[in-house]
Formats: sequence, C-alpha cells, structure tokens
Amino acid sequence: MRLRYIELFHAVLSTGSLTGAASLLNISQPAASKALQQAENHLGFALFSRVRGRLQPTQQALLMRHHIDRIMREMYDLQRLSANITRPESHPLRVTCTPTLAQVVVPDAIARLGKVYPGTIVELYTQHSAVMCESLMLRETDIGLTLQDLSHHGLLQQALCHGNIMVVAPPGWWSARELARPLPISELAGQPMIGITVQDALGNMLQGHLAKIAPAPRTNVWVQTYQLACALVARGGGLALVDPFTARCSKEPLQMRPLKLQLDVTLHAAFRSDNPLNAVQRRFLDYVRDFAQGLLAAGAA
Repeated sequence: MRLRYIELFHAVLSTGSLTGAASLLNISQPAASKALQQAENHLGFALFSRVRGRLQPTQQALLMRHHIDRIMREMYDLQRLSANITRPESHPLRVTCTPTLAQVVVPDAIARLGKVYPGTIVELYTQHSAVMCESLMLRETDIGLTLQDLSHHGLLQQALCHGNIMVVAPPGWWSARELARPLPISELAGQPMIGITVQDALGNMLQGHLAKIAPAPRTNVWVQTYQLACALVARGGGLALVDPFTARCSKEPLQMRPLKLQLDVTLHAAFRSDNPLNAVQRRFLDYVRDFAQGLLAAGAA
C-alpha cells in the first residue's frame, strides 16, 4: 500500500463516494477513479463494491481499516507537529529559580506570558543556585533565575535588574525618621542578628563586611534561608541582612531599610551557550525584568 493509495482509501471510507473523496483530496473525480483502480490492481483484490449508488468496503478492506485509520491519525499528528515546529510557543518554557523568586516575580511573569502565548506549556522548578547549574547543564531546564553569578559554571547570563541588600527589623525598631534613610553598616555593631549559613557568593561577601565591624554583631541563631531569618526577626529575634526580593515578598510584619554599602544584588537569568533564547523565552525574561524592577521601585518609593 503506497501512501497515496492509503489517503484515497481513507477518503472514500470517510465520504462514501469517489466524488467526495476527490473533493476531499483536491483532485478530479477521474483521477480518483484511476488511482482506486491502480490500488486494487496492485493489491490483487477489490477494496469497494457499489451498493445503491454508494461505495461499500469489501471484507478485505474492512480487515485493513483499523491499520489505515491508525496510519492516518499518525499522519495528522505529523502534520500538526510540522506546522507547530516554527511556532515558538510550541516549545515548553522550562524555568528553574530560587524559592524566593518563585513566589514574588515569576508567577506574574508566567501569567502575563500566558495571555500572549496561550498555547505555551510551562515547567517551573524551584532550586537553590548550586543545583540550578546542574539542572541547566543536564538540559533538564533552559533558563535559571538566581541572585548568584553563575558565569563561572560555563553558562551565559543576563543581568535583569539590580537592588540593595536590605536590613530587616521587628516592628517599631526604628523611628519614621530612621526609616527614611539607608542604614550604615557601622550601626550594626553590637546589635542582635540572625545569621545566614548559606555558603554562596552573596552570603560570603556579607559575612566579610560584618567581620570588620567592632564590636561584632551578637549572633546566637543561625538559619539556612532568608525566609526563615525574616520569620525570626518578626518575632523579636534581632536584625537580619536579606536580599530585596525576600524583604519585599515576606508576609511578616517587618521594618526594612537598605544597607548603606557598595554591594548590589543582581537578578541574573542564566542559560546554556548552545541554546539561544527563542521568542517566548525572551518575552518571559522581559516580563520578569519588568515585574522585578517594578517591585524594587515600589519598595524604594
């Protein structure tokens, strides 16, 4: 059975006549009749018999019908696939980001993207930066969103926005006048603080600056996440240094001030060098940038 015979066979089964099959296949009726005769000659048995003006499948044709239907379904699937390959929304958007970003900017960006590319499938994973590098390099995900510099891991990265380290405090810790200005790092001397044990570039730099303060801050509690630090601060545990996104998205009743220090926090998008971003991915990162910049601007106002 050649493919053109299969298409004709299926068209006749669907329409019940050669005229209908010819119209469905966009060929003339004589061409359809000739092709059917060639198919039957090639197979060595009749495929249809005429009953009351309509073509009815023979017993041999009925035995083939299930296989013909399956082949045609696969053909239709192949046609849809080939038509969608050139459409950027046909590729899943696979994103990995830190837990904080998954709460504060990524959901808004995904929601806006869905209005422009409603057919896009989104896969979102939350991972810490070290695991994120492995996920990207193993091609489990295509874009990573992090506050860490991942360029030394062989990945390309794009800076989306910059913010300040924030000092968070329990309610009523500072006066309205104090809240209106950044906090010099020297004012952390001798203050009770929640320590962060995250061993990343940002955490290491902050610990380096804090080590130069005399007298040193009093740190009796150490935690692994900035979110937990905020929860302890809100309950009177002292002060903590966190990134601006954690500070903004925290639901705890906190006071916050930017730390007066020449140390920016950068939101990075990381991706593999052999995987150029498509239109959907670029649009998604535009939305992440917009929401992140808007969030930081609102907090600074």
